[in-house]
Amino acid sequence: MPRTRSTKTDAKDSGETAKTASSSKYVLASNNNDSLPNLFILPKNATSNARIVSLPNPRHGRPARYLVCPETGMYEFRKTTVPNSNPRSWLIETHESSIESNSKDGASERKARVIMVPDMHIATPFDPVFVALAAMANSQPLEGSEDRKRLYLSSEDHFDKLPEESSHLLEILRWEKTRSLFERRMAEICDTVEAGDESMFRLNEKKLLAVLLDKANTMAAGNLPPSMEEKFVKAPLQAPIILQRQVPAVKENHGSSAEGEPGISTPSIESVDCKSTAVIADSAASSSTSQQSTAATSLAESESLTPNTMASTVEASSDITKLQRIRVAFDFICSNYVSPTIAEHLRAQLVADLSPIDFTPLDKYIAKVSELRAEAFATRSMSDFSRKRGIDEEEIEARLEKRRKMDEEKKRKANESRGVRDLKKVNTSGMKKLSEFFKAK
Repeated sequence: MPRTRSTKTDAKDSGETAKTASSSKYVLASNNNDSLPNLFILPKNATSNARIVSLPNPRHGRPARYLVCPETGMYEFRKTTVPNSNPRSWLIETHESSIESNSKDGASERKARVIMVPDMHIATPFDPVFVALAAMANSQPLEGSEDRKRLYLSSEDHFDKLPEESSHLLEILRWEKTRSLFERRMAEICDTVEAGDESMFRLNEKKLLAVLLDKANTMAAGNLPPSMEEKFVKAPLQAPIILQRQVPAVKENHGSSAEGEPGISTPSIESVDCKSTAVIADSAASSSTSQQSTAATSLAESESLTPNTMASTVEASSDITKLQRIRVAFDFICSNYVSPTIAEHLRAQLVADLSPIDFTPLDKYIAKVSELRAEAFATRSMSDFSRKRGIDEEEIEARLEKRRKMDEEKKRKANESRGVRDLKKVNTSGMKKLSEFFKAK
């Protein structure tokens, strides 16, 4: 009779399982798939009065999320994503102050939550001067864009020009320290006058350009991200590498031969030590071979050829590389935090005669690199065309030879008689050959 497990043992095991589950270190809350939470990484020095607010983005004016702390300033959120091929999640433990005590045995239990979305929103420092710049750009024209004169306006008059939809700017300006921070940063890019107890601001483009260049210098002095350094700094400054070949020199020997007979000499070319690209070297070698005599050719073949060497192309100096980093950093700042109209106007000022920084050496170097790239591309195109042409000629010759053989086979079959063709169709597998009857016995 087969033995069965008692129900008392099952009850005991289920009780132990429940006891083990209740004594777990973490208690996970159920997730609601309708609203997946996001993970925000906040700075350590942010106080409890910090708030996540919505403000107009200085680049395009649409609402964006920022962290504003009255004590430490403003922060923007940068989103970092994970490839879909690497599924990940976050296990977030609740703060110690939110640990709840168990009413039965008095033991505390920790709360935790699983976030299925692996993306992170990291709060990084943000300069309020860009928000102020967007406000002043909307309230006043740029120099040369219109004839009307710029006026000194208060900070409130400037900020009133920003879109108020989904914006908490007026609320955070009620904080005294935050308002003072905005006005201090506005004074860095504006001409200011005092009107009683209130400061009046007017945008100064020279000060604005100096502030942005200072930020670009600070960014370029540090280490740019490897992707930016490789794609925007090294790649544009890298000149094409040209493979060169050493052409051997052949010396000319005048005079008589070893027997002293006049009129016998070795004709040769002048002693030349020239370098050229691989394509040019091949063409020069083929032409010289056809023109030289047998003695000169044997002499050239006896000499050892110099192996291929890399061409000494132009290289960017440290000053050129530094200027490129500054330009990349400046373009990055303008493309992320400055409106397109102001960014275009600032780039035009950099190439003006009164520019605070001279990019002329960088422009000349880039123009030289572009010229070398065009020459290398033209040389490579000619080489590829000649190589392709040679391959096509070989294919044509092979096809002509195949067609010639087929024509000969057709002519041979046409000259055969009908009887010969019929005899070829006869099955001779079981028949002896005629030579079998004439063998010696």
